[in-house]
Amino acid sequence: MTKLFTVYRVLALVVGVLLLVGTVGSVLKYLLEDGTTLQRFGDDLTPIWLIHGWIYIIYVVVAFLLTQKARWTIPQLLLMLVAGLIPGLIFWVERRVAQRLREDNPELANS
Repeated sequence: MTKLFTVYRVLALVVGVLLLVGTVGSVLKYLLEDGTTLQRFGDDLTPIWLIHGWIYIIYVVVAFLLTQKARWTIPQLLLMLVAGLIPGLIFWVERRVAQRLREDNPELANS
């Protein structure tokens, strides 16, 4: 479970950062006047969404495996999955997941 836990934490961080960068890029792209430097920068960040999507799919699989191994409920899994779609939420959820896993599995305390 230690390896799965570590993979989950890394994926959560990567998905969270990509989601924030993609959101900032979209705000710049769609809310600023066309042709400005920041608007073009936001447009250049559009591929971040593709990367986020692929990594999010991997995150979904790992979150599912982790909840199965920890014997958690469907609502816990759904919270973990929704967190990867709402900017910033995944950082809070990852902390809660890590805390709960460490409480349930003391061998993860050093991870």
